[in-house]
Amino acid sequence: MDARSLADQDLGALVTEWLDWAQAGKALGVTPAKVRTMVREHQLAAAVPNPGEKGAGQRVPAALIQDGLPVKGLPGLLTLLHDGGYDDRECIAWLFMDQDLPGRPIDALRENRGSEVKRRAQAMAF
Repeated sequence: MDARSLADQDLGALVTEWLDWAQAGKALGVTPAKVRTMVREHQLAAAVPNPGEKGAGQRVPAALIQDGLPVKGLPGLLTLLHDGGYDDRECIAWLFMDQDLPGRPIDALRENRGSEVKRRAQAMAF
C-alpha cells in the first residue's frame, strides 16, 4: 500500500477510540507536554481524526497505549515508517487497517506478535 492511499484513509472510521493530550498523559502517567514530546520522538503517533471537524485537534489512538506504556515495539516501528517517508497520519492508517497478518498490525503488536509487523513495515518503507 502506498502513502497516497494511506493518507486518504478516514481515520475516524478506522480508529474507534481517541485520547486527547490530557487523557493520553493520564493513561501514561505523564504530563500532556510529555505526550507531545513522545509524539515528536515517534514513541507515539497522533493525528486529527476528522480534519473537517471545527476546532479538531490532534489525538492519540487509545490502542497505542497498553499497561501505562506505548505498545511494545511501537516506537521502533514508527521510527522505521517515518524514516521511509510516512507521516503520523499514514502510520496510524497502516496500523489500523487489516493487513492479513491475520488482522490489523496494531492488534498483532498488542498481542506481542510484532515480528511479522516489523518485516512488513520494512518492506513497505524501503
